[in-house]
Amino acid sequence: MIVNVGVVGATGYAGQELVDILLRHPQARLAGLYSTADEPRQFSSVFPRFAGRVELMLRKLDLKELADNCDCVFLALPHTTAMDAVPYLIRKKKTVIDLSADYRLASADVYKSAYHAAHKDKGNIKKAVYGLPELYRQKIGTAQLIANPGCYPTAAILALAPLVATDAVDTSSVIIDAKSGTTGAGKKAVLESLFSEVDEDFKAYKVNAHQHMPEIVQELSKLAGRKVPVCFVPHLLPLKRGILETIYVRLNKKVAFDTERILDLYRKFYKHEPFVRIRRNGEFPSLKDVSGTNFCDIGVQADRGSVIIISAIDNLLKGASGQAVQNMNIRYLFPETMGLV
Repeated sequence: MIVNVGVVGATGYAGQELVDILLRHPQARLAGLYSTADEPRQFSSVFPRFAGRVELMLRKLDLKELADNCDCVFLALPHTTAMDAVPYLIRKKKTVIDLSADYRLASADVYKSAYHAAHKDKGNIKKAVYGLPELYRQKIGTAQLIANPGCYPTAAILALAPLVATDAVDTSSVIIDAKSGTTGAGKKAVLESLFSEVDEDFKAYKVNAHQHMPEIVQELSKLAGRKVPVCFVPHLLPLKRGILETIYVRLNKKVAFDTERILDLYRKFYKHEPFVRIRRNGEFPSLKDVSGTNFCDIGVQADRGSVIIISAIDNLLKGASGQAVQNMNIRYLFPETMGLV
């Protein structure tokens, strides 16, 4: 089975990664590449590294053309803009994998608070499936609209899920110290992301006020069966890609877990997950371990009644495009690792 695939937002960081992955995917055929360009251009003329690999023209988005040519559509669009395209594509019975935040949150009110825009497609919010394969594989397999998770939430939720789901920790004590490369902010020109501003510097931003916080709270709360508040502090690293999160949470007083028992819990929880790797006792991941891969690497350490969890992902792959293709594989019953290893 060959799936005709379209990428909308193909010139962004996530869009380019999608093109790269789909070109080596044996069951996917690139059938359309779209951006905000007014005039059609050869995709390889914009990105010479694709010369000899991609013959498609980069075109301005035409929803009818997109729906006519594609079975599966990846929307790598800025937040608040994907919802303009989704209703039409859903009516045309297309599979939509949205890499923006427009369908990740179950509440339109929470979305408005986080992204400072009213949601224009509340009906489809209820149809969307949160695309974290390790938790929602079965639902993803039959979904028409898949909301690809954010990069920070992917690393945080995977790091905490085994403990939160088993009531092993005090869920009121979660502290997430997160660090990301500059591509996490997208390709839009922003003064704070310029090389000369980022190089040889390191800073926190949107302290306990980042738009990904509600997404993390939403998913951890589902796992716990009760509201799970988090303290979330993101930082900007002077590098292009990668996310490393150091997470602190107190153990439930009713349990007596040492590091090895916690590691055993994680190994069992992720036993059948192809893209989650649990480190051995005393070992912790670095960004180089996951850069250019779709893996999430996790290390844990118990310490005086608390647990320290360190998770690392490539924000453009497991945090965006790689996970999106992983979701496509699940949806179309392909081997989950196809095109990704």
